[in-house]
Amino acid sequence: MINRRAFRTLVEAKDILILPGVFNGYSVRLVERYGYKAAAISGAGLSESLLGFADRGILTFDQNLRACEQLAACTGIPLLADADTGYGNALNVHLVTRAFERAGLAAISIEDQVWPKRCGHMKGKSVIAAEEMVSKVKAACDARHDPDFVIIARTDAAGTHNVDEAIRRLNLYAQAGADCLYADALLSKEDIAKVAKNVPKPLIVNMGMGMRSRNTTPLMTPKELETAGVAVVSYPRMLTTAAMRGMMNALEVFTSEVVGKNKLVDRSDLQVSFEEGNELMGMSELDELERRFNGG
Repeated sequence: MINRRAFRTLVEAKDILILPGVFNGYSVRLVERYGYKAAAISGAGLSESLLGFADRGILTFDQNLRACEQLAACTGIPLLADADTGYGNALNVHLVTRAFERAGLAAISIEDQVWPKRCGHMKGKSVIAAEEMVSKVKAACDARHDPDFVIIARTDAAGTHNVDEAIRRLNLYAQAGADCLYADALLSKEDIAKVAKNVPKPLIVNMGMGMRSRNTTPLMTPKELETAGVAVVSYPRMLTTAAMRGMMNALEVFTSEVVGKNKLVDRSDLQVSFEEGNELMGMSELDELERRFNGG
């Protein structure tokens, strides 16, 4: 059973919480193996890996919920789900929150973008009125049964307005009951520190590793972020971009060497072994269950 109290404690702790972004069974099991205490499910990663489309509001609530439920079922670490805008008004947010809680998640984040949303670092996004988002936050907080289920309120107003508006909104969302505040697409280290200093709840930011545009949040180490007052840092694209690069490298070698030159190539630096893959994906657990129930 998921330990939501553990996740809340990690968010509120003095040390910064690092959340690698996960998007499938491989990634969530690897993150757990490497000792991370929690992870964030990347909405962009789900859209890209499941549907083959960029993070532009293509992923539906049902698709998102189902994927998150499956990931929560195959790991022992608490997971944060990306609930996008809540898929409607405050009523929808209320029901969406209940659904993610029932699905075994430790937390959800809800953002104040207009639907269909888009990745916070993309051009063309817009935000709803702060008052409407306040209603959504209140609805999410009212919906939860477990008081340790963490509600994270995200604003994209730094990109559509300015940092001061992002701070104003985050304070309103905190007053509405949000447990953690999320400022997306801050464009300088100074802005990150300013937001952290001027909000009353733990602040989460993301680091866009793999994103080299100038119009993205500057990369900082977890220790630098902690010193700036940030409580949680997520890396939503680190593993998705690494997985894409790994597949591109494997296909490049296969296409040029095996297909193009008719050479037998088996590169251990490009693929894990059959045994290693099975071990990562819970083979020993399945074997133990089979022995138990088959009388072995």
